[in-house]
Amino acid sequence: MKYVLFLFFSGIACYAQAQKKPSTTAIKSRSAVKHDVSERLLVLQDTTIGKNRVQPPDEAHEEEEEAARTAPAITISKTEAAIEQTSMGTKPAPTLITSFEGLGESFIGPQGTAVLRNPSDNSLAVGPNHIVQTVNSRMAIFTKKGKKFQESGKVLYGPVDTKNVFRGFGGPCERINNGDAVVRYDQLADRWLIVMPTFRRDISRTIDTATGQRIKIDQPGKAEVLYQPPVVSNPPNPATATPPQPGARPAGNTPRPPEKGNYCMCYAISTTSDPLGSYYRYEFERELFPDYPRPAVWPDGYYTATSTGDNVIERHAYVVDRNKMLKGEDAKEQYFIVKDVNFLVNADLDGKQLPPPGAPNMMLAAGGTQLKNVLEDDGIYAWNFYVNWDDHSKTKLEGPVKIPVAPYHYLGGGQLTKAVPQPGTDVRLDAQGDKLMARVVYRRIGNREAVMALHSVATAAGGGGVRWYEFTVNKNRSLQLYQQSTYAPDANFRWMGSGAIDGKGNIGIGYSFGGANDFPGQRFAGRMAGDPLGQLTLREAVLVLGEAAQTNTLRWEDYTQTAVDPSDDRTIWYVGDYLKKGGKNYSTRIGAFRIGK
Repeated sequence: MKYVLFLFFSGIACYAQAQKKPSTTAIKSRSAVKHDVSERLLVLQDTTIGKNRVQPPDEAHEEEEEAARTAPAITISKTEAAIEQTSMGTKPAPTLITSFEGLGESFIGPQGTAVLRNPSDNSLAVGPNHIVQTVNSRMAIFTKKGKKFQESGKVLYGPVDTKNVFRGFGGPCERINNGDAVVRYDQLADRWLIVMPTFRRDISRTIDTATGQRIKIDQPGKAEVLYQPPVVSNPPNPATATPPQPGARPAGNTPRPPEKGNYCMCYAISTTSDPLGSYYRYEFERELFPDYPRPAVWPDGYYTATSTGDNVIERHAYVVDRNKMLKGEDAKEQYFIVKDVNFLVNADLDGKQLPPPGAPNMMLAAGGTQLKNVLEDDGIYAWNFYVNWDDHSKTKLEGPVKIPVAPYHYLGGGQLTKAVPQPGTDVRLDAQGDKLMARVVYRRIGNREAVMALHSVATAAGGGGVRWYEFTVNKNRSLQLYQQSTYAPDANFRWMGSGAIDGKGNIGIGYSFGGANDFPGQRFAGRMAGDPLGQLTLREAVLVLGEAAQTNTLRWEDYTQTAVDPSDDRTIWYVGDYLKKGGKNYSTRIGAFRIGK
């Protein structure tokens, strides 16, 4: 994720202070500049031996990491403190069914190891037989215990560049291996979705460089075999490799990117439920920097919100034609540019029960504006995104509508601040306290529709807590607060959470955990449907204990990720970072939890 510069803290502005009303551009529509279907991603052969290697570090963003700020002093109001859950639940903790190492310093796969940049930008998706993880510009595919495999966590593929899925596609999607790639499993279609932005401008493939005129590209493109990296025998120990410093660029003569041209968003949709199979691939051009994509699955489209970054409070609300892309047909995207608003997150559907026909996708944002030093609010803001693929002039974005909630203060005063203490070092970790975290979850059970969202907030005890909300959906598609709470059972820090709702209506939340006496690790808590409102009634479960402090940078993850298992609609998978004892850089841990019997 790329970060904006922001002002020095000179105090906390009140959320009641008048803020500029968000503005939205007119709807725009355009077609993919190219799409094709790939050949099958061949199953790895153990007899294929390649060179021992550590893969090169990720390509850096277009700009270097800005200087971090010290988190401001925050005073919590009685109203904020009143909704804190200050003790753990008493019911049995969620059951940890299995866990294993994901991409990171301790990861070794068929293609060797990879030295990864901070932050990790963890993304995870789970299908009937596989688990796919992306971490910035790397991906890996694991087995999932079930009908096809006897165990979870065996590495089938990786670590490889995420751009491998675009091998033979041409253009920036194939050439540029940037971070922030995200993976989802579309349970409605039993397909995998990989979304990858490019962070360098490139000359459009539709421009004749000799004449500067637009040219037409034949669709679809030629099918190509996806890249199959060689298997590595006796891979080097990743713990001995030197991790790249924040903002460091790969060694060598890196060509200067063009000052003119476009960014793009690259989509790959599997043609079956097998992530090792073939993919439909699409490239959509972007004039604005496409930072921090958060894809969401909805019946009428794949919705992806992004951010321009820099010193501009400007977000992008995009949707691509899911039904066309599932068939590999010509597809369009429609979008709005929304200014003077916080980071946007679209509702991502859990389960297979659909919203009512024609229901809009819901898009949420936290209040406040870090660039304007407004670090607190008492509302969550909602939009309804109605898309019309037959006539884009009828597509509309309604909102924002303020949903009143208990007041909150950004944990650490927002993003890129020195917020979370660690044992034995003065380095404090960033908490990303200014934004709602992925995912905003939609779940329908019977006639009840619910949306869940969460973010990281300051607590009365001086630590950090996970503020979570459950909203119900009214018949007019507006949202109504059903329950809210800040999970803060002690004075430690719980932050950067990700939530899910299983098929029974139980809520599970994974999050980072740490503090002055505890190295950063990952934990998980939850509640049963029907339990007292505003309480995570299950005791906290530990996914992985941190074994060391992170001292090479304050950048910690950017986000963690949950995913509901489509095989039973009950198991909630979760991934997050930690450091091993003596580790130079982060490892990731993937685990599967179950709430109740």
